[in-house]
Amino acid sequence: MADVESTPGEGIHIEGLRKRYGRGETAVDALKGADIAVAAGEVVGLVGPSGSGKSTLLKCLGAVTEPSGGRMTLGGRVIYDEGWRIPDLRALRRDRIGFVFQAPHLIPFLNVTDNVALLPMLAGHANADARARARELLEALDVGHRAQAMPSQLSGGEQQRVAIARALVSRPPVILADEPTAPLDSERALGVIGILNRMAREYRTAVIVVTHDEKIIPTFERIYHIRDGRTHEELGEGRMST
Repeated sequence: MADVESTPGEGIHIEGLRKRYGRGETAVDALKGADIAVAAGEVVGLVGPSGSGKSTLLKCLGAVTEPSGGRMTLGGRVIYDEGWRIPDLRALRRDRIGFVFQAPHLIPFLNVTDNVALLPMLAGHANADARARARELLEALDVGHRAQAMPSQLSGGEQQRVAIARALVSRPPVILADEPTAPLDSERALGVIGILNRMAREYRTAVIVVTHDEKIIPTFERIYHIRDGRTHEELGEGRMST
C-alpha cells in the first residue's frame, strides 16, 4: 500500500463521502455524499436525528469503518481516496486522531498522569517524556493538582478534562468528540466546550463535536446538519454573536 499522500491545508476535509451497508435490494446507504471542511484551530458542531448517518460518519472519520467511496484528508494528509491510502490504521488512530467520548473511559487502576501518558508510552516514547507531556496538558486544563489522583477520586467535569488531555497528548491534528457534554450540567458542559475551543486554537487542532446537547449548540460558529446521509452547513449562533 502507498505511503500517506500529502495535500495542501490542514484540518479535516471530506468530499463526497459514501457508505453502503449490504448489497443488492437490501443495501442501505448510510452516507450519500457527505462534505465537511474544518480548519486547523476550529471547532464545529455536527448534529442530526438518530439514523441520519452521524455515527457512520464519525466511524469513517475515525478510521474505524471503511467508506464505500469519496475522499478524506486529516491533518493535511489523504487517508482515504476510493480506498485507504495509509499502511497502518491503528497507528493513524493512535497518533493522528484524538477521541473524546460521552463517558471519559479512564482506566480505573492508573492515576491521572498515567491515563494521559499511556498512548505515547504505547507508541514507544520514553515514559518520562510521556509523563512530562501529560503533566503539561493537565496543568493547561486546570487539573494539574489532580495528577496523582485515581479516576474514582475525580468529579465528572475533572474526568472529562483528563479525557481531553488524553486526546491531545499525541498532538493529533484532529479531535473527534462524541457527545462529550451529555452527562454534565450546563456550567460544566459550557466549560468543556470552552476548553475544546481554547485547545483547538493553541494546538491548531481541528475539532468536530457530535452532539444533541441544546446547551452547547449555540456556542458553535459553524454547524453541520446531517440528514438522510447528506450534510448541510449553516452559520451558528457563536459566529452571529461575534
